Amino acid sequence: MSRHLIIGAGPTGSSLAEHLVASGESVRVVTRSGRVPAAGAEGVALDATDPEALARAADGVAVIYDCANPGPYPRWETGWPPLAASALSAAERTGAVLVTMGNLYGYGPVDGRMTPGLPLAATSRTGRLRARLWLDALAAHEAGRVRTTEVRASDYFGPTVRAEHGLIARYGASVLAGRAATVVGDPDAPHSWTYVPDIGHTLEVLGRDERAWGRAWHVPTNPPLAIRALLGQLAAAAGAAAPVVRRMPRAPLAALAPFVPLLGHVRELRYQFDRPFVIDAAETTDVFGIRPTPWAEVIERTAASWSAR
Repeated sequence: MSRHLIIGAGPTGSSLAEHLVASGESVRVVTRSGRVPAAGAEGVALDATDPEALARAADGVAVIYDCANPGPYPRWETGWPPLAASALSAAERTGAVLVTMGNLYGYGPVDGRMTPGLPLAATSRTGRLRARLWLDALAAHEAGRVRTTEVRASDYFGPTVRAEHGLIARYGASVLAGRAATVVGDPDAPHSWTYVPDIGHTLEVLGRDERAWGRAWHVPTNPPLAIRALLGQLAAAAGAAAPVVRRMPRAPLAALAPFVPLLGHVRELRYQFDRPFVIDAAETTDVFGIRPTPWAEVIERTAASWSAR
């Protein structure tokens, strides 16, 4: 049995904690509240941006997993840098492996499937930020100061995903309540949805395997599915009426973006929904043998959970 420290108890941190506990590992979860996301884990209340406090909490652990999120997009530019720097410092001080939960924003608009080897050519503020933080960690790895990897997923999907975690949960709530879903972008563009338990499993596996160090990996994800088709499957699985899906006009978003910070970020990221947005995780499957949960199971579990809210 080895010891693991998880920063954050959102969907990914909670799923990872469940996987590690089920594997018989010792798990400590750091949050501001000290909440314990999984039976058998230990909760510690502290500010993870405090490098001294985080290093003390990480003393003796084999792996640090940074699964925290500072909140809505407008908070990223001030919230992410101190959090990432603190995690990197704790890994360097303790000798623990650092595994960071990432996303696909750093690639920017891509023609074709997204692979981990693509250049980081982000066009959005959030994308450039995430790319810079990864490059900082990678530089520390290449300098021999830490051992690190980043695990990247597409939009989260699954029973534990709520409206604050992504647009698809908001659309799903509308559909399951019998209301029309007004969506950003093209509702018929192929899009990848990563099942949260598959993220937890991938984090667990890569945190233990030195073949993961020094580069980024993608979470194995089911074939892409357009928003309209996904909402139709979700409604059918929940026994709800067929969804009415409407496309949000560009003009209102453009008009409000300068005055509403969140909408400004959404506008920058709209390319993810205006065109195919498809993750390729073949390397992760080839090297580590990880495969996504069958989609029929994903839809059934998610529909049951979201319907019960």
